[in-house]
Amino acid sequence: MNKHLVLILGPHAVGKMTVGQELSKITPLRLFHNHMSIELARKLFAHNEPEFRLLNDSIRQTVFRLFAKGDFPGLIFTYMCDFDQPAEFDYLQNLIRLFRGEGAECHVVELTADFDVRLQRNKTENRLYHKESKRDLAWSEQEMRHTSSTHRLNSYDGEDLPFEGYLKIDNTHLSPDAVALQIKTHFHLPGKEA
Repeated sequence: MNKHLVLILGPHAVGKMTVGQELSKITPLRLFHNHMSIELARKLFAHNEPEFRLLNDSIRQTVFRLFAKGDFPGLIFTYMCDFDQPAEFDYLQNLIRLFRGEGAECHVVELTADFDVRLQRNKTENRLYHKESKRDLAWSEQEMRHTSSTHRLNSYDGEDLPFEGYLKIDNTHLSPDAVALQIKTHFHLPGKEA
């Protein structure tokens, strides 16, 4: 069985984790959504303390190495990328190189959705269950608005991106399971064994 890395990019509350959950149900790939490391790090350190970033990065790099080098079908990782920052692409390319170096096929999915739809998704039970730091809805919505105004969290249509296997999906009106099936089909991902 070929190993796969699926990166799911997009802004706050676009559905990265939920789509990843659905994709992990129909493929043998395991989901590592970005808040799995964030929520642990924030229990120990304030977001502005350097130790927060160090721990968050350390957890992620350990997980990446274990899945790249271990006997696993693959990994789904969700990430909020600032498309104006070259360092973001360097980070993602280094991750892709790690997996490709172990023979994995790497795929990048970018999700985009209308802002008002994302505001509604920011309040969903599933999101709040898995992301404790988002449960203060007033703060979370303010942070969404601020970050969306100061960072470019989606690519421009037709933008030349440094990814070979790439798919952009507007999931404003699509269910997470429909998006997951589209990803699985587009990249010919393996199905989950019974």
